[in-house]
Amino acid sequence: MEKKPLVFAYYVTGHGFGHATRVLEVVRNLILAGHEVHVVTGVPDYIFTTEIKSPKLFIRKVLLDCGAVQADALTVDRLASLEKYVQTAVVPRDSILATEVEWLKSINANLVASDAVPIACRAAADAGIRAVCVTNFSWDFIYAGYVMVAGRQSHSIIWQIAEDYSHCDFLIRLPGYCPMPAFSDVVDAPLVVRKLHKSRAEIQQKYKATTGFLPFVFEGSSPGAGKFGYLKIRMRSRSA
Repeated sequence: MEKKPLVFAYYVTGHGFGHATRVLEVVRNLILAGHEVHVVTGVPDYIFTTEIKSPKLFIRKVLLDCGAVQADALTVDRLASLEKYVQTAVVPRDSILATEVEWLKSINANLVASDAVPIACRAAADAGIRAVCVTNFSWDFIYAGYVMVAGRQSHSIIWQIAEDYSHCDFLIRLPGYCPMPAFSDVVDAPLVVRKLHKSRAEIQQKYKATTGFLPFVFEGSSPGAGKFGYLKIRMRSRSA
């Protein structure tokens, strides 16, 4: 018997484009399997619409988390990050939950997926819809490092985020993960990345021509996130 197509609501953090580009591949395959996907995010539409041409893709521009406030790729303003999250997801929390529950019911969503928007998990639970997180880190862990600077009065933010995540049925944990104790059921998955449009050699030559170096090894996570907060880059010289 032919399986009935499902309706997915996929919440994507507005922090950078990395989350959106990996979600892109998951969404692409869900649509290829015949399902309908509603992406909820603050990132530009073109991240999805330039690569997925389908009437089964819907983009809803809503920002429900803010990630980290950064002056550049490696400099995080911890206090500003927590303050922005409070204004984005804590102060309007009741309104957000009411809006999301109503919207999820209006599209007849069968499943909520999140990478890694905390309040989406609670909204799914309130709407009576199952939810999963697909990610390699959670914001309670990242922000825990910021609270060391902000002070004890910010601890409630961490607990609220963890409580939101706990409403997920399970976590699909991607490689390069940090501790995520809010999730009681974990399924490990392989690396999810966007399809390459250029060969490895083309990419290497482009960066070598621009910088004189080739990226050789990259290891890292969010600066300030405890023992996982490190960045290490080894480079090959122009002669390599």
